Amino acid sequence: MSELIQQMGDKVHNRNVEISTFECKQGGIIVQAELKDNRLQSYYKFNGEKSAPHLVHHMIIRMHVEGPGLTIKAIEAEMPGIPRTDCIETQKSLDIVKGMSIAPGFTAKIKQILGGANGCSHLTTLLLAMGPAAVQGYWAHFARKPLPEKLPADTMNQYLIDTCWVWRKEGKLAKEFL
Repeated sequence: MSELIQQMGDKVHNRNVEISTFECKQGGIIVQAELKDNRLQSYYKFNGEKSAPHLVHHMIIRMHVEGPGLTIKAIEAEMPGIPRTDCIETQKSLDIVKGMSIAPGFTAKIKQILGGANGCSHLTTLLLAMGPAAVQGYWAHFARKPLPEKLPADTMNQYLIDTCWVWRKEGKLAKEFL
């Protein structure tokens, strides 16, 4: 048994993020992501009030993505569970990503335009997780039909090459498919 497992005590918090991809009737895909933060133990608020365990954050983002450029055509957010009523004001902050492509630089751009006081850190976290999931979901959708004999090099370079160690430019897999 690992040393860290042996050191674990009571669980105090859990965060669940689930991201699913659906085909869109208008073409492309719809990516839906849901975040839930649960406080699992009683805790004290900043004002000294004691609070029972409960769901602190429950947020959902849906975005319509069309390929092959993985352009965000529409995006919407729901906030069924928030700790403060003012949080709802950040719901429309995601509108700024309409028209963006999920491509190299997406993560940095999202952090720049929605980070800090520009948005909700939890919606931003969820949107950042949706980028790679949208790429996977698009390819899962696209690959339901036979793929071309060889994907165009620009497509490979944009979505696969240097995205991880296995797909590094100098690696065996990249050389095989380029």
